[in-house]
Amino acid sequence: LLFWYPKDFTFVCPTELHAFQAALPDFEKRNTIVIGASCDTNEVHFAWLNTPKDNGGIEGVTYPILADTHRQLANILGIVEQDVEYTEEGEEIFSGSNVTFRATYLIDETGKVFHESVNDMPVGRNVKEYLRLIDAYAHVQKHGEVCPANWEQGKEAMNANRTGVAEYLSAN
Repeated sequence: LLFWYPKDFTFVCPTELHAFQAALPDFEKRNTIVIGASCDTNEVHFAWLNTPKDNGGIEGVTYPILADTHRQLANILGIVEQDVEYTEEGEEIFSGSNVTFRATYLIDETGKVFHESVNDMPVGRNVKEYLRLIDAYAHVQKHGEVCPANWEQGKEAMNANRTGVAEYLSAN
């Protein structure tokens, strides 16, 4: 799981980083590595990692945090909040915060992205939803069934055909 957050030393971001840390054992049980990322520098990450939680910091976070300071990967992914306008002479004018949205990628063992989501900056993620998605994809891989809306581990899935959906809808 690779997740991007807008900026160190902000408001919603530390709640997310602590939520991922609290759920880290659940991700590890699912053989999932958690990696955070922002466009801040390594030095800023280090300072934030050494700032106590009760002072807005992320002290205690143990998973890696990438520093994409030149925004190379973030720009490739299209998750940087910026607008580009052009002057009559064709010069680019950038506006916006130039930080990333709250993007999350679930990537399988072959490197294939099997889930991508992007939240706007003021709304934090539901970390439990990523655990549910990992469980759902593992179920699909293991059983060859598909997972209907609101599926959770231990609940009924269905066969991916007309009979399967009809049986599922009849029972639910």
